[in-house]
Amino acid sequence: MMKQYIFAGFGGQGMLLIGKFVAMANMLAGKHVSWLPSYGPEMRGGTANCSVTVSDEEVGSPLVDQADVIVAMNLPSLDKFEPKVKPGGLLVINSSIIDRKAVRDDIRVVYCDANKIAEEVKNPKGANVAILGSMMGADVDGVETDMMIEAIKLELGEKKMKFLEGNKAALFAGMEAAKA
Repeated sequence: MMKQYIFAGFGGQGMLLIGKFVAMANMLAGKHVSWLPSYGPEMRGGTANCSVTVSDEEVGSPLVDQADVIVAMNLPSLDKFEPKVKPGGLLVINSSIIDRKAVRDDIRVVYCDANKIAEEVKNPKGANVAILGSMMGADVDGVETDMMIEAIKLELGEKKMKFLEGNKAALFAGMEAAKA
């Protein structure tokens, strides 16, 4: 089994972080993973994306050309990465700030009002975790919820543990939104 993900948005939207969450959760589940960030020199406000590969065997290359799952947090990311979803794959779109629909009909598409979900759970900076939850809610053969929560704890570390409950709320709300 091998599964490849791309998380893309503006720098500062937390796409690299949720990619780390997915990589760590799968590592905790005993899988082999790679995480490859890519961002412009301007970082915050510029474009940022990362690729995650999860496999039962060692990962030969971290490069992802065609992904099973793509999360697009902004319109430039949707424009760039929609063609890279494998046929039958999953595309998760942040409908809070992207006003167009997917153009492909050979993929599954989930529209997540990530910014609204984050506001509703009183975690306004948690739109990235809300859309991660929507991805998990739609991706039935993805990572287990308990592994994801453990990964979030590990990535936050002791210094940022105060953000755990807000992230859990955003994650669960995003999962529920995807199922609705």
